[in-house]
Amino acid sequence: MILEFDKYHGAGNDFIIIDLNKQNIALTNEQVAFLCDRHFGIGADGLMLLKKSTDYDFEMIYYNSDGKPATMCGNGGRCIVAFAYQRGYIKNQTTFLSSDGIHVAEIIKHDYVRLKMHDVNNIQIYEDGYFVNTGSPHFVSFNYDLRTLNVYKTGKSIRHEPRFGNEGTNVNFCRVEDENTLTIYTFERGVEDETLACGTGSVASAIAHCIFKPDGKYSIDLLAKGGKLNVSFDKNAKQFTDIWLSGPVKFVFKGEINL
Repeated sequence: MILEFDKYHGAGNDFIIIDLNKQNIALTNEQVAFLCDRHFGIGADGLMLLKKSTDYDFEMIYYNSDGKPATMCGNGGRCIVAFAYQRGYIKNQTTFLSSDGIHVAEIIKHDYVRLKMHDVNNIQIYEDGYFVNTGSPHFVSFNYDLRTLNVYKTGKSIRHEPRFGNEGTNVNFCRVEDENTLTIYTFERGVEDETLACGTGSVASAIAHCIFKPDGKYSIDLLAKGGKLNVSFDKNAKQFTDIWLSGPVKFVFKGEINL
C-alpha cells in the first residue's frame, strides 16, 4: 500500500500528517512506529490523522512515535491546523476535536498558529517541582543546571517515578531568564527521548513559573532548542484560564511511502 503524507514541525517538534479525507486507511501501532522511526521510516516525534467530523471542522487523532495513541499534543494541534488551512478545510479560525476535547485555533499568518488550551486548576506542588496536566501530564522542575544536565538520562529516570502513576509523565527542565522568559528542555513520554520543543510542556512550565505570582494576565516566552513558543493566560488564585499556545509552524515536505 502506498501511503501519502505531509511532514510539519512546530519549533522542531515534528509530525507526520495523513489526510483521511483523501485515503481511508487504518494503521496498526506497528506501522505508526515504523513511519515515525528516524532510521527506517520517515521520522517524527508523532503522527496525526485528520478525520472528518460531523460537529466540528475536523478531528485530530494523535499517536506518539512509539505507535501508541496519545494524549493532547499542543504543537501537533498547531501543525494540523496549518495543514487543514493549507488543504482548504478551514479559514483563519477553526474549532476541532482532539483526545482531550474541543479546541479553538487561529491562523495568525501562514507560518504562525495560536491554539487555545483547556483551563488548568489542579496543580500538585512537590519539593522538587510541579505536576500539571495540560491535556498531557507534565512534571516541571527549576532545580537543575541546564548547562550540565543530561536531559535524556535524568528525564527518563523521573518519567517512570511511582508518584506519577502507571502511565508516567513528561518531564520539563526550566531555567528562568527573566520575569517573562524561560529556557525549557523536555523529555517526552511515548517518544522516550528529548524533543526540540513541547507545546503542552511549555504551557505546564509557564503555569508553574507563575503559580505564586499575583493574579492577572501573563505572557511567557519559552525558549526551546527548536525555537520560541509563547504561552498567555489569565491567573486567578490557582485557576488558569484563557490559555493560548502560540508559535511557528513549518511545512517541511510531502511524499509517499510503501507500507
